[in-house]
Amino acid sequence: MSETSLAQHVTNIEAGDTIVAAAFLGRTPVYALADGTLLYVDIGEEKRVKAHEDGAILVALSDGKRFVTGGDDGLLVATDAEGRSETIADEKGKWIDALTLREDGAMAWSAGKSVRARDAKGVVKNFDAPSAVRGLCFLPKGYRLAIAHYNGASLWFPNAGDPAFYEWKGSHLDATVSPDGRFLVTSMQENMLHGWRLADSKHMRMSGYPAKTRSFSWSPDGKWLATSGADACVVWPFETKDGPMGRGPRECGVRPRRVSRVAFHPTNMVLAIGYEDGWVLLARLNDGAEIFVRGERESNDAVTALAWDATGKRLAFGTKGGKAGVLDLPA
Repeated sequence: MSETSLAQHVTNIEAGDTIVAAAFLGRTPVYALADGTLLYVDIGEEKRVKAHEDGAILVALSDGKRFVTGGDDGLLVATDAEGRSETIADEKGKWIDALTLREDGAMAWSAGKSVRARDAKGVVKNFDAPSAVRGLCFLPKGYRLAIAHYNGASLWFPNAGDPAFYEWKGSHLDATVSPDGRFLVTSMQENMLHGWRLADSKHMRMSGYPAKTRSFSWSPDGKWLATSGADACVVWPFETKDGPMGRGPRECGVRPRRVSRVAFHPTNMVLAIGYEDGWVLLARLNDGAEIFVRGERESNDAVTALAWDATGKRLAFGTKGGKAGVLDLPA
């Protein structure tokens, strides 16, 4: 990181509405907007696809081939790189609260307490959680799902038996599982993270956040978990058998505004960090070196989306106020 600013390598985009999520379908950056629209941005050209005609997009994720969106219209819609949309499910007006995808095409979503898991062949299995579900995540091995809800989390094999329950009092929001499948971590209403070592259900508490953590990202080697919710990107160590137990985190990108989104580079130990004032920085975990990407003084337009392309050469970002952009890293 020899440069101090990459702002000259950013293409700015006016999306026009709050950006819920960003992704790359091939080389094309695509933005999911709160008004139900997907915005495709090619060189010198923009295309808008109305994925939800009568609803807002609440959650959105991509597997690199499709952008899957869930709305307050109860619809789960998959849209491909050409802009062709397919309705996957209709929850009859219930809000789609959480969503997770797998590379093989499987997906799961929740509406209230109801969780649906749809495998790569399109077979759907159902599970009723103890309370409303806010977070879902597939485990890296096997067809198994982590489900965050009130007073803990459940691990569910859709094709076999009752789920295993991991208890911890409080409201659990988002869920993530380490790439090696050893640890389950949830964010909580109480401005902290809670975790379990799955082999023996041993608890892990990660506290000290001034705000809720709503953005997670695992390092490409799977040994570090970057999180939002503080005035720095807080990065917890998971390389040992005990994970972060008894160990403190690293911090990078310290600024006077809180971090709202984080995204590890797909191959390098570099973090994209978005803030509540619209700033975006790149930070190298090993030595803390930072490069400015975008930002304005006295802005309150929080970064709501960050996404790298598969090669790690392009970064898409978006904000609550509908500002978007693409960083093309110089060779």
